[in-house]
Amino acid sequence: MAVTDRVRPRSAAGQVPPEDTKGVRRLAFSQQVSKWDVKLSPYLYISPFFLLFAVTGLFPLVYTAWVSLHNWNLIGGQGKFTGLENYAFVVAQPYFWNAVGNTFSIFILSSVPQVVIALVIAAVLDANLRARTFWRMGVLVPFVVAPVAVGLIFNNLFADQFGLINEMLKAAGLDPVRWHSDSVASHLAIATMVNFRWTGYNALIFLAAMQAIPRDVFEAATIDGAGRLRQFFSVTVPMLRPTVIFVVITSTIGGLQIFDEPRVFDQSGLGGADRQWQTLTMYIWELGWGQRNFGRASAVAWLLFLIIVLIALLNFLITKRIASQGGRK
Repeated sequence: MAVTDRVRPRSAAGQVPPEDTKGVRRLAFSQQVSKWDVKLSPYLYISPFFLLFAVTGLFPLVYTAWVSLHNWNLIGGQGKFTGLENYAFVVAQPYFWNAVGNTFSIFILSSVPQVVIALVIAAVLDANLRARTFWRMGVLVPFVVAPVAVGLIFNNLFADQFGLINEMLKAAGLDPVRWHSDSVASHLAIATMVNFRWTGYNALIFLAAMQAIPRDVFEAATIDGAGRLRQFFSVTVPMLRPTVIFVVITSTIGGLQIFDEPRVFDQSGLGGADRQWQTLTMYIWELGWGQRNFGRASAVAWLLFLIIVLIALLNFLITKRIASQGGRK
Protein backbone atom coordinates (compact mmCIF):
# COMPACT_ATOMS: atom_id res chain seq x y z
CA MET A 1 0.00 0.00 0.00
CA ALA A 2 1.46 3.38 -1.07
CA VAL A 3 2.20 5.96 1.53
CA THR A 4 0.51 9.27 0.59
CA ASP A 5 1.19 11.30 3.74
CA ARG A 6 4.02 13.78 3.56
CA VAL A 7 6.78 12.92 5.96
CA ARG A 8 7.95 15.94 7.94
CA PRO A 9 11.67 16.42 7.38
CA ARG A 10 13.76 16.15 10.45
CA SER A 11 17.32 16.94 11.23
CA ALA A 12 19.94 14.41 12.00
CA ALA A 13 19.18 14.70 15.68
CA GLY A 14 15.46 14.06 15.05
CA GLN A 15 14.31 17.61 15.82
CA VAL A 16 11.69 19.68 13.96
CA PRO A 17 13.16 22.37 11.69
CA PRO A 18 13.02 26.01 12.90
CA GLU A 19 10.37 26.93 10.28
CA ASP A 20 7.83 24.51 11.78
CA THR A 21 8.68 25.68 15.31
CA LYS A 22 7.76 29.23 14.32
CA GLY A 23 4.48 27.99 12.88
CA VAL A 24 3.60 26.19 16.10
CA ARG A 25 4.40 29.32 18.09
CA ARG A 26 2.21 31.47 15.81
CA LEU A 27 -0.65 28.99 16.20
CA ALA A 28 -0.30 28.97 19.99
CA PHE A 29 -0.20 32.79 20.06
CA SER A 30 -3.33 33.08 17.88
CA GLN A 31 -5.14 30.66 20.17
CA GLN A 32 -4.11 32.73 23.19
CA VAL A 33 -5.33 35.91 21.45
CA SER A 34 -8.66 34.19 20.75
CA LYS A 35 -9.02 33.35 24.44
CA TRP A 36 -8.23 36.95 25.40
CA ASP A 37 -10.76 38.15 22.84
CA VAL A 38 -13.52 35.98 24.34
CA LYS A 39 -12.72 37.12 27.87
CA LEU A 40 -12.03 40.82 27.29
CA SER A 41 -14.45 41.70 24.48
CA PRO A 42 -17.56 42.04 26.73
CA TYR A 43 -15.68 44.42 29.02
CA LEU A 44 -14.39 46.46 26.09
CA TYR A 45 -17.91 46.78 24.68
CA ILE A 46 -19.28 48.23 27.92
CA SER A 47 -16.20 50.26 28.80
CA PRO A 48 -17.34 53.47 26.99
CA PHE A 49 -20.26 53.81 29.40
CA PHE A 50 -18.06 53.45 32.47
CA LEU A 51 -15.44 55.81 31.07
CA LEU A 52 -18.13 58.40 30.34
CA PHE A 53 -19.65 57.87 33.78
CA ALA A 54 -16.25 58.29 35.43
CA VAL A 55 -15.70 61.61 33.63
CA THR A 56 -19.19 63.10 33.89
CA GLY A 57 -20.50 61.42 37.05
CA LEU A 58 -17.91 59.97 39.39
CA PHE A 59 -15.30 62.71 39.11
CA PRO A 60 -17.78 65.59 39.79
CA LEU A 61 -19.13 63.63 42.76
CA VAL A 62 -15.69 63.14 44.30
CA TYR A 63 -14.64 66.69 43.48
CA THR A 64 -17.80 68.08 45.12
CA ALA A 65 -16.97 66.13 48.27
CA TRP A 66 -13.48 67.66 48.24
CA VAL A 67 -14.89 71.18 47.78
CA SER A 68 -17.36 70.65 50.65
CA LEU A 69 -14.45 70.15 53.04
CA HIS A 70 -12.90 73.55 52.26
CA ASN A 71 -13.77 77.20 52.59
CA TRP A 72 -14.19 77.50 48.82
CA ASN A 73 -15.15 80.86 47.33
CA LEU A 74 -16.18 81.69 43.76
CA ILE A 75 -13.57 84.45 43.43
CA GLY A 76 -10.79 83.29 45.75
CA GLY A 77 -11.03 79.61 44.88
CA GLN A 78 -9.83 76.96 47.31
CA GLY A 79 -9.36 78.18 50.87
CA LYS A 80 -8.30 76.46 54.03
CA PHE A 81 -9.41 72.98 54.99
CA THR A 82 -12.45 73.18 57.30
CA GLY A 83 -13.46 69.53 57.63
CA LEU A 84 -17.13 69.10 58.45
CA GLU A 85 -17.73 72.73 59.40
CA ASN A 86 -19.71 73.39 56.23
CA TYR A 87 -21.99 70.45 57.00
CA ALA A 88 -22.49 71.62 60.59
CA PHE A 89 -23.28 75.15 59.45
CA VAL A 90 -25.78 74.01 56.81
CA VAL A 91 -27.61 71.59 59.14
CA ALA A 92 -27.99 74.35 61.72
CA GLN A 93 -29.68 76.69 59.23
CA PRO A 94 -33.52 76.83 59.26
CA TYR A 95 -33.52 77.49 55.52
CA PHE A 96 -32.01 74.06 54.93
CA TRP A 97 -34.77 72.22 56.79
CA ASN A 98 -37.37 74.44 55.15
CA ALA A 99 -35.96 73.39 51.76
CA VAL A 100 -36.02 69.72 52.82
CA GLY A 101 -39.69 69.94 53.78
CA ASN A 102 -40.62 71.76 50.58
CA THR A 103 -38.73 69.23 48.46
CA PHE A 104 -40.48 66.24 50.02
CA SER A 105 -43.88 67.94 49.85
CA ILE A 106 -43.55 68.71 46.13
CA PHE A 107 -42.08 65.27 45.53
CA ILE A 108 -45.04 63.46 47.13
CA LEU A 109 -47.63 65.67 45.41
CA SER A 110 -46.02 65.05 42.02
CA SER A 111 -44.59 61.52 42.00
CA VAL A 112 -47.50 59.58 43.51
CA PRO A 113 -50.25 60.94 41.19
CA GLN A 114 -47.80 60.84 38.30
CA VAL A 115 -47.27 57.07 38.51
CA VAL A 116 -50.98 56.32 39.01
CA ILE A 117 -52.13 58.55 36.13
CA ALA A 118 -49.38 57.19 33.87
CA LEU A 119 -50.59 53.64 34.52
CA VAL A 120 -54.17 54.60 33.62
CA ILE A 121 -53.11 56.43 30.44
CA ALA A 122 -50.95 53.47 29.38
CA ALA A 123 -53.89 51.10 29.88
CA VAL A 124 -56.10 53.32 27.71
CA LEU A 125 -53.44 53.58 24.99
CA ASP A 126 -53.01 49.80 25.04
CA ALA A 127 -56.66 49.32 24.11
CA ASN A 128 -57.99 49.22 20.55
CA LEU A 129 -58.35 52.93 19.90
CA ARG A 130 -58.72 54.75 16.64
CA ALA A 131 -55.60 56.68 15.62
CA ARG A 132 -53.56 54.97 18.32
CA THR A 133 -50.27 56.31 16.93
CA PHE A 134 -51.59 59.87 17.13
CA TRP A 135 -52.60 59.53 20.78
CA ARG A 136 -49.37 57.78 21.72
CA MET A 137 -47.35 60.57 20.13
CA GLY A 138 -49.60 63.19 21.71
CA VAL A 139 -48.88 62.15 25.29
CA LEU A 140 -45.18 62.85 24.69
CA VAL A 141 -45.71 66.43 23.50
CA PRO A 142 -45.50 67.98 27.03
CA PHE A 143 -42.14 66.26 27.53
CA VAL A 144 -40.75 67.98 24.42
CA VAL A 145 -41.68 71.46 25.70
CA ALA A 146 -38.83 73.21 27.51
CA PRO A 147 -39.17 73.25 31.32
CA VAL A 148 -38.76 77.03 31.38
CA ALA A 149 -41.61 77.45 28.92
CA VAL A 150 -43.81 75.14 30.99
CA GLY A 151 -42.97 77.11 34.13
CA LEU A 152 -43.81 80.46 32.52
CA ILE A 153 -47.11 79.19 31.12
CA PHE A 154 -48.23 77.65 34.41
CA ASN A 155 -47.00 80.71 36.29
CA ASN A 156 -49.58 82.74 34.37
CA LEU A 157 -52.25 80.07 34.77
CA PHE A 158 -51.76 80.08 38.54
CA ALA A 159 -51.42 83.85 38.88
CA ASP A 160 -53.01 85.20 42.06
CA GLN A 161 -55.01 88.05 40.49
CA PHE A 162 -55.54 87.40 36.79
CA GLY A 163 -54.76 83.70 36.46
CA LEU A 164 -57.04 81.41 34.47
CA ILE A 165 -57.41 78.96 37.37
CA ASN A 166 -58.65 81.67 39.73
CA GLU A 167 -61.01 83.03 37.08
CA MET A 168 -62.53 79.57 36.72
CA LEU A 169 -62.88 79.31 40.50
CA LYS A 170 -64.63 82.68 40.58
CA ALA A 171 -66.98 81.56 37.82
CA ALA A 172 -67.82 78.48 39.90
CA GLY A 173 -68.59 80.66 42.92
CA LEU A 174 -65.44 79.73 44.85
CA ASP A 175 -62.88 81.97 46.46
CA PRO A 176 -59.63 82.52 44.56
CA VAL A 177 -56.51 80.77 45.80
CA ARG A 178 -53.31 82.64 46.61
CA TRP A 179 -51.04 80.32 44.66
CA HIS A 180 -47.88 82.38 45.28
CA SER A 181 -48.49 83.02 48.98
CA ASP A 182 -49.84 79.82 50.49
CA SER A 183 -47.29 77.01 50.87
CA VAL A 184 -49.61 74.09 50.09
CA ALA A 185 -51.16 75.89 47.12
CA SER A 186 -47.73 76.72 45.66
CA HIS A 187 -46.58 73.13 46.11
CA LEU A 188 -49.71 71.90 44.34
CA ALA A 189 -49.17 74.31 41.45
CA ILE A 190 -45.53 73.25 41.01
CA ALA A 191 -46.51 69.57 41.27
CA THR A 192 -49.05 70.17 38.49
CA MET A 193 -46.24 71.45 36.26
CA VAL A 194 -44.11 68.39 36.99
CA ASN A 195 -47.01 66.01 36.33
CA PHE A 196 -47.86 67.80 33.08
CA ARG A 197 -44.34 67.28 31.79
CA TRP A 198 -43.48 63.77 32.98
CA THR A 199 -46.74 61.81 33.07
CA GLY A 200 -46.77 61.12 29.33
CA TYR A 201 -43.15 60.00 29.39
CA ASN A 202 -43.83 57.46 32.14
CA ALA A 203 -47.03 56.39 30.38
CA LEU A 204 -45.03 55.39 27.29
CA ILE A 205 -42.68 53.34 29.48
CA PHE A 206 -45.65 51.52 30.99
CA LEU A 207 -47.19 51.10 27.54
CA ALA A 208 -44.04 49.43 26.20
CA ALA A 209 -44.07 47.04 29.17
CA MET A 210 -47.78 46.29 28.69
CA GLN A 211 -47.27 45.38 25.05
CA ALA A 212 -44.58 42.90 26.08
CA ILE A 213 -47.13 40.93 28.13
CA PRO A 214 -48.24 37.81 26.20
CA ARG A 215 -51.74 38.21 24.79
CA ASP A 216 -52.70 34.63 25.64
CA VAL A 217 -52.62 35.59 29.32
CA PHE A 218 -55.46 38.06 28.75
CA GLU A 219 -57.31 35.53 26.60
CA ALA A 220 -57.14 32.98 29.42
CA ALA A 221 -58.38 35.61 31.88
CA THR A 222 -61.26 36.46 29.56
CA ILE A 223 -62.22 32.80 29.28
CA ASP A 224 -62.20 32.60 33.09
CA GLY A 225 -64.71 35.44 33.16
CA ALA A 226 -62.45 38.33 34.24
CA GLY A 227 -63.49 41.76 33.01
CA ARG A 228 -61.27 44.60 31.87
CA LEU A 229 -60.93 46.09 35.34
CA ARG A 230 -60.22 42.70 36.91
CA GLN A 231 -57.59 41.94 34.28
CA PHE A 232 -55.91 45.28 34.90
CA PHE A 233 -55.48 44.74 38.65
CA SER A 234 -54.92 40.96 38.62
CA VAL A 235 -52.87 40.49 35.44
CA THR A 236 -51.46 43.74 34.10
CA VAL A 237 -50.26 45.43 37.29
CA PRO A 238 -48.55 42.32 38.78
CA MET A 239 -46.70 41.67 35.51
CA LEU A 240 -45.57 45.31 35.40
CA ARG A 241 -43.90 45.11 38.80
CA PRO A 242 -40.28 45.49 37.51
CA THR A 243 -41.30 48.45 35.36
CA VAL A 244 -43.15 50.06 38.25
CA ILE A 245 -40.02 49.70 40.40
CA PHE A 246 -37.94 51.37 37.70
CA VAL A 247 -40.38 54.26 37.26
CA VAL A 248 -40.71 54.78 41.02
CA ILE A 249 -36.93 54.93 41.52
CA THR A 250 -36.36 57.30 38.57
CA SER A 251 -39.27 59.49 39.70
CA THR A 252 -37.77 59.60 43.18
CA ILE A 253 -34.39 60.71 41.89
CA GLY A 254 -35.91 63.32 39.58
CA GLY A 255 -38.47 64.53 42.12
CA LEU A 256 -35.87 65.20 44.81
CA GLN A 257 -33.71 67.12 42.31
CA ILE A 258 -36.49 69.40 41.06
CA PHE A 259 -35.24 72.85 40.11
CA ASP A 260 -36.64 74.30 36.87
CA GLU A 261 -40.33 74.44 37.77
CA PRO A 262 -40.00 76.11 41.20
CA ARG A 263 -37.18 78.34 39.92
CA VAL A 264 -39.38 80.02 37.28
CA PHE A 265 -42.57 80.05 39.37
CA ASP A 266 -41.83 83.65 40.34
CA GLN A 267 -39.57 86.44 39.11
CA SER A 268 -37.13 86.49 42.01
CA GLY A 269 -36.36 82.77 41.83
CA LEU A 270 -35.80 82.37 45.58
CA GLY A 271 -38.86 80.24 46.23
CA GLY A 272 -41.31 82.92 47.27
CA ALA A 273 -41.16 85.85 49.66
CA ASP A 274 -40.94 83.50 52.65
CA ARG A 275 -39.19 80.71 50.70
CA GLN A 276 -42.40 78.71 50.89
CA TRP A 277 -41.49 76.59 47.85
CA GLN A 278 -37.68 76.77 47.90
CA THR A 279 -36.28 73.29 47.22
CA LEU A 280 -32.87 71.87 48.07
CA THR A 281 -31.50 72.46 44.57
CA MET A 282 -32.65 76.08 44.74
CA TYR A 283 -30.93 76.41 48.11
CA ILE A 284 -27.75 75.01 46.55
CA TRP A 285 -28.02 77.60 43.78
CA GLU A 286 -28.49 80.39 46.33
CA LEU A 287 -25.45 79.34 48.36
CA GLY A 288 -23.24 78.79 45.32
CA TRP A 289 -24.14 81.67 43.02
CA GLY A 290 -25.96 83.99 45.41
CA GLN A 291 -23.59 83.91 48.38
CA ARG A 292 -20.63 82.62 46.29
CA ASN A 293 -19.79 80.00 48.90
CA PHE A 294 -19.11 76.80 46.99
CA GLY A 295 -18.05 74.89 50.11
CA ARG A 296 -21.47 75.18 51.76
CA ALA A 297 -23.26 74.63 48.46
CA SER A 298 -21.27 71.42 47.92
CA ALA A 299 -22.13 70.30 51.45
CA VAL A 300 -25.85 70.68 50.68
CA ALA A 301 -25.33 68.85 47.39
CA TRP A 302 -23.75 65.91 49.18
CA LEU A 303 -26.50 65.86 51.81
CA LEU A 304 -29.04 65.77 48.97
CA PHE A 305 -27.11 62.89 47.41
CA LEU A 306 -27.26 60.92 50.66
CA ILE A 307 -30.99 61.62 51.01
CA ILE A 308 -31.62 60.36 47.47
CA VAL A 309 -29.60 57.19 48.14
CA LEU A 310 -31.53 56.49 51.36
CA ILE A 311 -34.92 57.07 49.73
CA ALA A 312 -33.94 54.92 46.73
CA LEU A 313 -32.84 52.08 49.03
CA LEU A 314 -36.08 52.39 50.98
CA ASN A 315 -38.10 52.21 47.77
CA PHE A 316 -36.10 49.18 46.65
CA LEU A 317 -36.63 47.33 49.92
CA ILE A 318 -40.37 48.09 49.96
CA THR A 319 -40.90 47.04 46.35
CA LYS A 320 -38.75 43.92 46.84
CA ARG A 321 -40.86 42.94 49.86
CA ILE A 322 -44.07 43.49 47.91
CA ALA A 323 -42.68 41.43 45.04
CA SER A 324 -41.68 38.56 47.34
CA GLN A 325 -45.12 38.53 48.97
CA GLY A 326 -46.78 38.51 45.56
CA GLY A 327 -44.57 35.62 44.48
CA ARG A 328 -45.52 33.54 47.53
CA LYS A 329 -49.20 34.21 46.88
